[in-house]
Amino acid sequence: MARPIVGIIGNSDVLHEDYPVFTSGKMNVDAVSNVSGCVPLIIPVDPNMLSVDELLATCDGFVLTGGRPNVHPCEYGEVETDAHGTFDRLRDQITLPLVRACVERGQPFFGICRGFQEVNVAMGGSLYPEIRDLEGRDNHRMPPDGTLEEKFELRHDVTFSQDGVFHKVLKASKVKTNTLHGQGIKQAGPRVVIDGHAPDGTPEAIYIKDAPGFTLSVQWHPEWQAGLDPVSKTLFSAFGDAVRAYAACRHKSMTDA
Repeated sequence: MARPIVGIIGNSDVLHEDYPVFTSGKMNVDAVSNVSGCVPLIIPVDPNMLSVDELLATCDGFVLTGGRPNVHPCEYGEVETDAHGTFDRLRDQITLPLVRACVERGQPFFGICRGFQEVNVAMGGSLYPEIRDLEGRDNHRMPPDGTLEEKFELRHDVTFSQDGVFHKVLKASKVKTNTLHGQGIKQAGPRVVIDGHAPDGTPEAIYIKDAPGFTLSVQWHPEWQAGLDPVSKTLFSAFGDAVRAYAACRHKSMTDA
């Protein structure tokens, strides 16, 4: 059987200041191919070019990647301000219904950074526009200077709920992670379970209660050196196993029909 296909949600960008492109970091592709063991397929997120139904039919699972643009606050009932930063409304139109469809179908997804925030919003939650402005919170943003290694270095602990999903998957109650985000969860969606926190109380790991498939999402960036970092490797491996199981089930359903 061929390797299952994982759709990697891309971002709208501009190359050389005037050439529109859809992009995703090579590290996302490496993690999906070499750690999850799946075929990586970068998705151009534009509802004028493809539909959620087409994505569900084409891919066996999805990685909801990070990205500089944020989910538009109108998606969780708030008014846009300068603090909310920039947006990608086309991505919003694809990813939010995609998350809800995957939860319903049991189709696996792995949310990362913006993807983590998309999952919360898709399931009825809201976001803070800037974590570092909250009393008692740390600055979780990417360091402005330094090499990639310095920007993605492990900077704080994440503590998981005792015997929770992440605790069981990672076989650890606490891990060290990088941190490169400005926004974060304000109110968790009704089915969103916050399963891990940073030392300042910021939610860092979630899953969807009673979902039939893999719905783990993290606020940090496990795609960075995913094959070397034991936490990242375990998460992408678990995601790959879930995608293979879903693909096998789908293939069996098609052959039995």
